[in-house]
Amino acid sequence: MTGELGGSVAAIDLGATSGRVIVGHVAPGVLETATVARFPNDPVRTGDGLHWDILGLYGAALRGLREAFRQAPELASVGIDSWAVDYGLLRHDDPGGARLLGDPFHYRDERTARGVAAVHSRVPHAELFARNGLQFLPFNTLYQLAAEPAAVLGFADTALLVPDLIGQWLTGQARAEATNASTTGLLRWAAQEGGGPAWDDDLIARLGLPRGLFPQLISPGERLGALRGDVAASLGGRADVVAVGSHDTASAVAAVPMRPDAAAYISCGTWGLVGVEVERPVLTPAALAADFTNEAGVDGRVRLLHNVMGLWILSETVRGWERGGNPQDLSELLDAAAEVPPAAAPVFDVDDPRFLPPSDVAGDMPARIDAWCAERGIAAPTSRAAYTRSIVESLAQAFADAAATAARLDGVDLRTIHIVGGGALNALLCQRTADRAGLPVLAGPVEATALGNVLVQARAAGFVTGSLEALRALVASTHPPVRYDPR
Repeated sequence: MTGELGGSVAAIDLGATSGRVIVGHVAPGVLETATVARFPNDPVRTGDGLHWDILGLYGAALRGLREAFRQAPELASVGIDSWAVDYGLLRHDDPGGARLLGDPFHYRDERTARGVAAVHSRVPHAELFARNGLQFLPFNTLYQLAAEPAAVLGFADTALLVPDLIGQWLTGQARAEATNASTTGLLRWAAQEGGGPAWDDDLIARLGLPRGLFPQLISPGERLGALRGDVAASLGGRADVVAVGSHDTASAVAAVPMRPDAAAYISCGTWGLVGVEVERPVLTPAALAADFTNEAGVDGRVRLLHNVMGLWILSETVRGWERGGNPQDLSELLDAAAEVPPAAAPVFDVDDPRFLPPSDVAGDMPARIDAWCAERGIAAPTSRAAYTRSIVESLAQAFADAAATAARLDGVDLRTIHIVGGGALNALLCQRTADRAGLPVLAGPVEATALGNVLVQARAAGFVTGSLEALRALVASTHPPVRYDPR
């Protein structure tokens, strides 16, 4: 359906552990979504490291789109979002298309360490921050590219982040969507007077990277292109592919029903992205010292945030217990954790680098928590419920601290914290974040990333109109959040 009745779009939403295809119907006062496909995202370890199964993900996304067209034949467009920083390298030696030179590396692969050393030997982090505004994360794209063999980079023609790669396969058009490109470390905020960031040609040259790898930037809401004829035929329908906030956090923040001048957001899933929305990047010494990052958002906004390790620590802990032959019901585990006395649940630093690698590299997560506690003479948890409570308390404290710091860095009058994503379903985490922050927490929508993806497409198609605030008002009216007051 189109016109005054609104219309339908499809969102491909790829997360670090699973992917989905969602059909959204949008009209004035209407925002409805239905998941038509859900599939796992299981990394693959080979002899040279940890990779994403990108072809498997693409195949699953195509099957999902086929079902989307079956249910909504008049889909206006398709939008793609995913995690950030990881990329595929393409070689254009085939007149019919571009060849992928291998499955993209996973950002948790240990190769990134040598990339950090190579980059910082040429450009120190403080100078990088002044240019790109990013907190130091060892897996940012510029470090990964620095770890690539020169021969591989010399053979490649294009580097595309995951959503851009999927978009290229769907349309034949190679573009770099700006919100995700801003996580690479290779954009410079000051490059465009009064505008958004642009590729930092000087930095790219200093790092010895081929400038031709990086395609033209495209912004959320812009049309990438029509589905290729063969793709459309296989899916049973025709539609455009429209750029959205292709970094999943950018789409999620676009759907946070907040007042940016008085609220912080936490997009909580595998990672906890904690920050505020601002009009211009904050490149101050205080932001550098606080290890905050500036990433592009929808409608030219800037996401000033800190990456907290997030629910990865809890999910990896539970997976470890299950590998030992003991299935865990997460809701029962959280109920038991709520009864654990605070003295039995130490608060640890969730941002300690030891918690980043998967268990097959760094050992079981509880053992790493034990080691952190032992180094400081702190009693470690002694039961599964206590470990769970300790993780929740540690995340809640990290969230509260990061929200307060974000507000201070840009003068936001912080009155409310919004939690969106999977973490919004964790009542204990939401309540303890409210308690530790001393501020109300508004939880939801859980599907913020998909909603932001859908809304940007719907506005591009004319199904709704207005500013980012108007889109958020639609979210608030159709997906009211759950309130947690501090105790």
